[in-house]
Amino acid sequence: MPTRKRNNNINYLLVSQKYEIILRRVKSFLLSKRSREFFIFLFFFLIASAFWLVQTLDREYEIEVNVPVRLKNVPENMVITSDFPEAFTVNLRDKGTTLLNYQLTKRFYPISVDFTEYQNRSHHVTVLSSAFQRSVTSQLNGSTRVLSMKPDTLEYYYSEGRSKKVPVRLQARVAPGLQYYLSDTIFSPDSVLVYAPRNALDTIKAAYTRYFEETQIEDTLHRQLELVHGRGVKFVPDVVDLKLPVDIYTEKTVEVPIEGINFPADKTLRAFPSKVKVTFHVGLSKYLELNEDDFHILVSYEELTKLDGDKYQVKLKKIPQGASQVRITPDKVDFLIEKISGHGTD
Repeated sequence: MPTRKRNNNINYLLVSQKYEIILRRVKSFLLSKRSREFFIFLFFFLIASAFWLVQTLDREYEIEVNVPVRLKNVPENMVITSDFPEAFTVNLRDKGTTLLNYQLTKRFYPISVDFTEYQNRSHHVTVLSSAFQRSVTSQLNGSTRVLSMKPDTLEYYYSEGRSKKVPVRLQARVAPGLQYYLSDTIFSPDSVLVYAPRNALDTIKAAYTRYFEETQIEDTLHRQLELVHGRGVKFVPDVVDLKLPVDIYTEKTVEVPIEGINFPADKTLRAFPSKVKVTFHVGLSKYLELNEDDFHILVSYEELTKLDGDKYQVKLKKIPQGASQVRITPDKVDFLIEKISGHGTD
């Protein structure tokens, strides 16, 4: 214990000595000639800066301030279908001291626009911003001049709650990479509500996305897209999520029988060969879904009787969804129209 106490006393003495040394150095600097010269220079520098600042702020300048604007008394059955400005940008001119106060401490009260005051049959309101200048000047010093207000015209459209649901449509140029294809176009949501005046609402059949381009796509594409709307038209929601699944092509071959249709009861079709190979491109995700049952080669009796010769050009009546670049081997077959009774052939 005595040893620990002795060590503490030694540490205290060392700290005290360092403190006294620092204190002597600071005192010596403050009393020195160099210190006096520095403080004299600093004093006159601050005085000069103050005079310069006062003279500078005493001049006239121009600044822009934002004054909020609010639309009030909107009936519940009315929907504003255009962008309503959040604020007026007001250009002011005055002395620098006054303008500095506006920038640092002044909070402007919102300008209130009474919906009922401007309601009309056209559902389209335009008011010059000068109509609201008094609401701005009442919040300013008497010496401050209002030079301009932007926008110079307050404009908005509204609808009496009329709406309908329309599908979302893609506006884009998209191209997959080599051996890839776009397997689907998925929107979330796939339809939106549109609000507009009656004359415009009747003409809107779909909501179109903002145009974009994307090429060499090799993986599922996700995009958030704004919907393009005309003046006085509002979509809810006005942004949709787009998903473009991408799949890779592979090749598949199936054997499909040739079938006769509309033959008389005593006649039947004999084709050589009776089956052909159908080769097609299909996405890897649908490879197992498509098989020979999805392809139909149907040959009508009337079609065969009009042919010259005994060769038939094989063709598919319909290509199933998901298949492309279809090839048939062989593309021609020999045929006979045979009597079932066995009395001969045509």
